[in-house]
Amino acid sequence: MGAIEGLGKFGVYTFDFEDVSAARMRESIQELEAQGWRAFWFPELLGREAFTHAGYLLASTERMVIVNGIAQISAHPAPWAYAASLLLADAYPGRHVFGLGYGAPKPGVKPLAAMTEYLDELDSLETPNPLPEVPVRRILAAYGPKMMRLARDRADGVQIYHGNVALTGQAREILGADAFLAAEHAVLFEPDPGKARAIAREHLHTYLTTPYNIAKFKRLGYTDEEIANGGSDRLVDDLVFWGDLDTIIKKLHGHLEAGADHVAVQVIGIEPGQSAMPHWRSLGEALLDT
Repeated sequence: MGAIEGLGKFGVYTFDFEDVSAARMRESIQELEAQGWRAFWFPELLGREAFTHAGYLLASTERMVIVNGIAQISAHPAPWAYAASLLLADAYPGRHVFGLGYGAPKPGVKPLAAMTEYLDELDSLETPNPLPEVPVRRILAAYGPKMMRLARDRADGVQIYHGNVALTGQAREILGADAFLAAEHAVLFEPDPGKARAIAREHLHTYLTTPYNIAKFKRLGYTDEEIANGGSDRLVDDLVFWGDLDTIIKKLHGHLEAGADHVAVQVIGIEPGQSAMPHWRSLGEALLDT
């Protein structure tokens, strides 16, 4: 296992493709590639299966790296996830990243134990299918230090989701110098503090009310009072970078300074029926090739 190359320093992260047709997905991903984005991240959450989704996006592009960020292990028996990752690596050398995460919590199941067991099964499998010339590149979603250490030892690196810059720094210390570290971060193009924080709180509601996210925030030093009632201004501002383009760009670079290899940028606050594409274009002009 080792560092992952080819993504550039900044990439696109979005849920938006859950809500559009296949034709619109193809048109949008091709436009993002034409803008110069080298990496595209998407979750598995609202119905579209992770590996068919990745395969379609890979087939729709020529150079872009497509990242499952993440495929849920509870939805994919290890033999089939293993086979899918091998096929995508063989068909699109160096262009797919096999991102895994625990997914939604289940009573009585400990995420670390479940992920360890899943990786054990993955690593024990053999296949009659051809092996790819470029090996599968595997990363894990990780919030806490134990999962980060597992990723350091059993994968190529880590994806952080909805953390602050301090979490990126902590992750780099745990991972060491060589493992790949990607930090997702939400951004909002709204200069008015009251409006921006209201939109950000709506976006963050789920994350501020689920136990595993609350535990993450408390490990980062936020108090119960800061997490409750929609989050304090400090917490909201740390989790969603809002303001004008220059302000957002400066804050995103903080993750690189803290040790991230790559920052997956998620644009939020888009009105229904509107497109985030103009924001991706302006972000690309400011971020890419830097």
